[in-house]
Amino acid sequence: MNPEAFALPLVAILRGLAPEQAAGVGRVLFDAGFRLLEVPLNRPGALQAIHILAEIAPPDALVGGGTMLGIADVDAVAAAGGRLFVAPNCNPRVIAHAAARGMLCAPGVATPTEAFAALDAGAHALKLFPAESIGMAGLKAIKTVLPPGTPLWPVGGVAPGQLWAWKEAGATGAGLGSQLFTPGADLATLAHRAAAFAAAWRAEAPVAVIDS
Repeated sequence: MNPEAFALPLVAILRGLAPEQAAGVGRVLFDAGFRLLEVPLNRPGALQAIHILAEIAPPDALVGGGTMLGIADVDAVAAAGGRLFVAPNCNPRVIAHAAARGMLCAPGVATPTEAFAALDAGAHALKLFPAESIGMAGLKAIKTVLPPGTPLWPVGGVAPGQLWAWKEAGATGAGLGSQLFTPGADLATLAHRAAAFAAAWRAEAPVAVIDS
């Protein structure tokens, strides 16, 4: 799988998404151009929400799970229709299993050692987590030793107004959590946030963004 095939390489992290909200939230994000949706497994109803999102996803979209810590998580997400593997850590055995099941794999790394271990296990993209701690200088340093073209997605505290700077530092995408989705937020608010992120990523120069 090639993460660079996505015109908008932003992962919507839908932590706490209730199954009954999944269809509405998914449609808003798909309409805004998002094609990578992640539902972390450490909240109730995650697998049901993944199944609902996978059912309504456009053909060019990937829905999957986050906080996928073990092989059982991979199998459960695959059974729900998920094709995206995201984890906060680097467990080569779990990454290899997810890759073998045909998932796009984006495990979490914070050091060059973890980054190379993840790539050796079959990772397609590297989730730089927590981005607040690694920082843009850390991203630049890690990028210099990785194979050219390695997809790097900072995750953790990324706001629309920061996307340009992350791109300049070498990010090829990003994971968006509470700055984009919060459980119970109305769909109009979600649509506004999604549009702001999409516009900020596509901008050819830094732009002032009013976060909400």
